[in-house]
Parts: sequence; structure tokens; C-alpha cells
Amino acid sequence: MAALCLSGLAGRGWPRMVLGAASRKFCSRSRKEKEPVVAEIEEMKKEPVLVCPPLRSRTYMPPEDLQSRLESHIKEIFGSSLPSNWQDISLEDCRMKFSLLAHLADDLGHAVPNSRLHQMCSVRDVLDFYKVPVQDRSKFDELNASNLPPNLKITWSY
Repeated sequence: MAALCLSGLAGRGWPRMVLGAASRKFCSRSRKEKEPVVAEIEEMKKEPVLVCPPLRSRTYMPPEDLQSRLESHIKEIFGSSLPSNWQDISLEDCRMKFSLLAHLADDLGHAVPNSRLHQMCSVRDVLDFYKVPVQDRSKFDELNASNLPPNLKITWSY
């Protein structure tokens, strides 16, 4: 019975010792292989951190000849003959819509944001969008520039 117990222990312990030795060799190899990778990561961290670019100004004032510019872009894209009610032209064709909005964004320096693209269903919608001026000021800046009552002051340092 003692022989059975010893052989049982030896049987259980022997593979563990072999596996333990093998795993140590395997782990030591993998540690040696991973060291250069860590060194490469450290080298990458030493590179200078890029500075965030300055915010773009979103200020937009519609030009006086907006309607004629829009009409000329529509003639380029949809053809030279336009109906008298050219503002009611549908923008269901995605390629035409993209082409028109891309040309206008380049020409006017103001693009339709992604959140408003689905609202541009006709040329009239595009014209209405580009008629609205955009100011790059916060509400606090507007309040500060406006005529405030004498009992109200805005102090920026606190």
C-alpha cells in the first residue's frame, strides 16, 4: 500500500515537475523575446508629443451674391438649362447632392455639418442654410458685448 501511495505521489508530482521546468524554460524564452518589444515602446514614448491644432474659426457671413453663386454651381452640376423654379430642384440623387455641397463648401468656406445633411432635400434648403450667418462667439461673449444694465457686470477672473 505504501508503494501505491508513493507511486501515486510520484505519478502526480513527476509531470508537474516536468511541466514546471518546461514552463519555466518557455517563460524565460518569451521574456527574453519580449524585452526588445518593450524597448521599442519606450523609444516611441520618447518622441515629442504632438500639440493639438488650434481651433478653426467657424465664423461665416453669407456673400451678397449667394444666390447667383448657387445658381452657377447648379448649372455646372445639373446642366446649363435650368427651370424657372430652380430652387425646387430635388437633391434625392446622392452624387449630385454631394457634388453640389462639396463645390459650395470649397467656394464659400463653410460646409454643411453631418448632422444637417439629411435636411438638405432641395436646393431651397441649401440656400436657406447658406443664408444664415454663423458667429464663433459664446453666449457670455455676446452678453459682454451687449449693453448690460448698470447693476449687472460680467467678471472673467474669479
